[in-house]
Amino acid sequence: MQTGKMIVAATLVGLSAVAWRPDSAHAQEVGLAVANLQSNFFNEIKQAVEAEAKAKGVTLTVVDARGDSATQVSQVQDLITRGIKALIYIPAGATAAGVPVRAARAANIPVVAVDRTAPDEPAETFIATDSVAAARTLGNEVCAITGGKGNVAIIQGQLGTTPEVDRDNGFNTALAACPGLKVIAKQASKGWHRDEGFAIAQDMLQRHPDITVLFGRADALALGAAQAVKVANLDHQVVIVGFDGDTSGLLAVRDGTLAATMTQKTQFMGKLALNSALDLIKGVKVPAMQLLPAELTTKANVAPFIATHP
Repeated sequence: MQTGKMIVAATLVGLSAVAWRPDSAHAQEVGLAVANLQSNFFNEIKQAVEAEAKAKGVTLTVVDARGDSATQVSQVQDLITRGIKALIYIPAGATAAGVPVRAARAANIPVVAVDRTAPDEPAETFIATDSVAAARTLGNEVCAITGGKGNVAIIQGQLGTTPEVDRDNGFNTALAACPGLKVIAKQASKGWHRDEGFAIAQDMLQRHPDITVLFGRADALALGAAQAVKVANLDHQVVIVGFDGDTSGLLAVRDGTLAATMTQKTQFMGKLALNSALDLIKGVKVPAMQLLPAELTTKANVAPFIATHP
């Protein structure tokens, strides 16, 4: 196993790209196009891909779209021109998500989609959490915590993205089996960010001060909502749950700020993405869809996830 050396590559489309350079001149180069490295969740996946690339002696070039689809299209085109042999792709949003896949396919470059996929242009393989099942589990937990009664507010992620669609489906299924929980407010964020969670939750609480449950579709949104609840100084408790199990979310569960989250296997996802890319380069067939379970995480079981993220 070659160790490889880390160097800083040339800036791509105004954003920094980091490459793991192996000693062997025959190693394959893989591109990693990330939606937004300001997200803890995406950073954890990136770090896992980097670690696996270094262990395997693979050149990895990383670009950050900073949440902008147009930037990502340009970045992926640059990676293709650079001569990558496979692309690991986390779409920056639903808009133009299929464009990079089509561009890579035209250049005979296999694509591994992670967390999100383009419905109109599926990659060779899609690696993600089974968000439908996970959100259903989270909804069942909310039903249990509340005794099956309450007024629910939901802060959505980016509309049209795979995680938002799937989490909506799963959570709705759980609520259908718990009719005492009523959704009285629902609003989308643009980028799954904490400040959006605060602003949206604050507005919701002003219009609906009787909210008793807040579901942020990502931990960042849930943490923003928690701050809004604190500022609102309500006369009743609000159950707040998130999704992702990123570092900040897990600590919030430990401290009681969040009642629960769903911990995604970011380390395993990153490793699987890199190895799937290498298999595709070699012509090895991989499953079209590789869905992973998420773990319901509460104060009772959060400690092991903080110590070692799956």
